[in-house]
Amino acid sequence: MPETIIIAVVTIALLFEISNGWNDSANAIATVVSTRVLTPLQAVLLAAGMNVAGAFLSTAVARTIGKGIVNPSDITQTVVAAALLSGFVWNGVMTLFGLPVSASHALIGGIIGAGVAHLGGYEQLNLSGLTKIFTALLTSPFIGIVFGYLFMKLIIRVFCNVSPGIINKHFGRLQIVSAGFMALSHGMNDAQKVMGVITLALVSGGFITSVEVPSWVIIICALAMGFGTAIGGWRVIKTLGHQMLKLQPVHGFAAETAATAIIVGASSLGLPVSTTHVITTSIMGVGATKRLTAVRWGVARKIMIAWIFTLPMTAAVAWLTYHILTMIGIR
Repeated sequence: MPETIIIAVVTIALLFEISNGWNDSANAIATVVSTRVLTPLQAVLLAAGMNVAGAFLSTAVARTIGKGIVNPSDITQTVVAAALLSGFVWNGVMTLFGLPVSASHALIGGIIGAGVAHLGGYEQLNLSGLTKIFTALLTSPFIGIVFGYLFMKLIIRVFCNVSPGIINKHFGRLQIVSAGFMALSHGMNDAQKVMGVITLALVSGGFITSVEVPSWVIIICALAMGFGTAIGGWRVIKTLGHQMLKLQPVHGFAAETAATAIIVGASSLGLPVSTTHVITTSIMGVGATKRLTAVRWGVARKIMIAWIFTLPMTAAVAWLTYHILTMIGIR
């Protein structure tokens, strides 16, 4: 029975990872597709490959997720399954609506909701770990706006005497590099979150003794993330790359470079951040250098509403899912 449950948990985790890559493919390729620097096929292949590579660079974020929310010894694999199911459904529904959402918020909300259902309250949650996680999640979007704005301002100042045509020609080539690094940083941060959850399930089930990510977990999560990205969430890509702001290659390069710097810095410190939030707010910051009205704030508002509801909704669905699973005898 424990072996059956862990197989089910790993399967659900991989489905969540695929849905994460499906929604988050826009993070890496929305700008490079909208500026016509790469074709959609070229962009998704680049992003998928770099996502897989990024997943192998570090496991610091995975360890934070694995022990920063709940103590692995205090929960069951059913808790993990309920959390993952909740996040998977939310990611899929939001992608179909064309809204970029935070898989990080979805996953963390799911763990909190299912953990509370199992533990009978909030008291046994790791408050110090959650403080660290939420600080990173809540501050990174604001840093994204600031970095995007300042980096674009720097580019404008340095190249103020160069014609727009020449700027976009050269930055079009540079944008391929920035898109690749954006995808690499996405794999480095987002793929690790599911690694951490699978490791959490393995520890709680007694299959391993410490929150150290096994090599096979890294491999399957990397491949699942790459596969999801290769599918391409085209409605989300349209929202980020076309509807929110009219982008030129220089804008795409600035937004991707600013976002990559933030995500790589957070990943190195073991901090889970929302790559969706960071790239979206970086695009907003870049757009604000043109004029505030350059950003279509109506579209941005819908995105922000989806962000606000992600964590409480996934927590509530995970809480309900846990109780349903236990009622039918899955413990």
